[in-house]
Amino acid sequence: MMHNPCMARRVLCLAAVLVAAAAAQVLTAQPGPQTLALVGGRVIPAPDATPLDDAVVLIGNGRIAAVGSRTRIAIPDGSTVIDCRGLVVVAGFQNSHVHFTEPQWNDAATQPAPALTARLQAMLTSHGFTTVVDTGSFLQNTVALRRRIDAGEVAGPRILTAGRPMYPPDGIPFYLKDGSLPPEIVRGLPQPSTARESQAAVAANIAGGADVIKLFTGSWVERGRVLPMSAPLAAAAAQEAHRHGRPVFSHASSPAGLDVAISAGVDVIAHALDETAGLTPEHLTRMRQRKMALIPTLTLFAEDRDAPAIFKEVRDYAALGGDLLFGTDVGFHQMYDPRLEFASLVRAGLSWRQVLASLTTVPARRLEPGRARGRVARGLAGDVVVLGGDPALDPLAFTDVRWTIGAGRVIFQRGR
Repeated sequence: MMHNPCMARRVLCLAAVLVAAAAAQVLTAQPGPQTLALVGGRVIPAPDATPLDDAVVLIGNGRIAAVGSRTRIAIPDGSTVIDCRGLVVVAGFQNSHVHFTEPQWNDAATQPAPALTARLQAMLTSHGFTTVVDTGSFLQNTVALRRRIDAGEVAGPRILTAGRPMYPPDGIPFYLKDGSLPPEIVRGLPQPSTARESQAAVAANIAGGADVIKLFTGSWVERGRVLPMSAPLAAAAAQEAHRHGRPVFSHASSPAGLDVAISAGVDVIAHALDETAGLTPEHLTRMRQRKMALIPTLTLFAEDRDAPAIFKEVRDYAALGGDLLFGTDVGFHQMYDPRLEFASLVRAGLSWRQVLASLTTVPARRLEPGRARGRVARGLAGDVVVLGGDPALDPLAFTDVRWTIGAGRVIFQRGR
């Protein structure tokens, strides 16, 4: 089994339908602060919290101003009221593995804002994502997209980006060399051969605006063969990233790639290992001891013959108490609807509370300075999702998104 380059072709038709449907409800970015009152819904403040029924959530100046019973919270005059009766309110979702590498993101600095808003809505905000981690793209272009979102010109999620990933020498994955990227782009991907070159590649990414660093500690250089990065190169890169306060993600692919990631001090494994031969309980125990997080991206593997072993890997790591981060690898493939990922996590044995944690509190704890996101609580960022159903009754209710609110602004609405 390997990182599946064929999935994109299998889901293009589905993506086209999703894009067309979402584009019919395009929002424009809303300038200036807005006071929102979410009234009458069931609020689940955090995965381990008791739900509040018939509650009010007030959001002002981009932050949550109050949360409580409707009988105790006064709604300020002039508020924009969203009727949440019969609906469920949770913290905004984070997708910790996306890519802005599709041609639709080219020239993000100059594309019309409504077009970018529509594309972000189809891919991300219509599914509740208020924060995303781009784990590999054209850094300058992604930074330009982020800048326009942050300025309020484009309605979209908060973006953290890794910029250009780093590969072993002669270690570009075969599926990036099969024509999916222009040859001049492939030649420019960092493949350092010394510790100094590794550090320089990290520093260049950070100088360009990268928030995280991505290493291919195990790269599928051809079908059936993973090339591990050398441990000294990976360690040099991780140390430089940590010196700048940046977390390190690893595409490990195999137990050998995982060994390199563990020894280098990587923080997050960006996919469940798809080469599971030789994976032992000791590997997972070492990951847990090092407090590493795992992004399952089970969408990639759900239909593969090796799916049972990959699902067991995720189940076993969750049973050890390891941190899981929700991520779909969308952008590498075009399956924008995350329903398969939610269904796969449930199939792997996760409870709805564990799934919600992987979307909210765990990424906030791992990647958010001061933990300013991830819960519906006073003083935290005004990132909220309104669902049409209760995930405690049906975990697929996470896919029934009615409103997505990022930094106090409605960035997607389907309403009732």
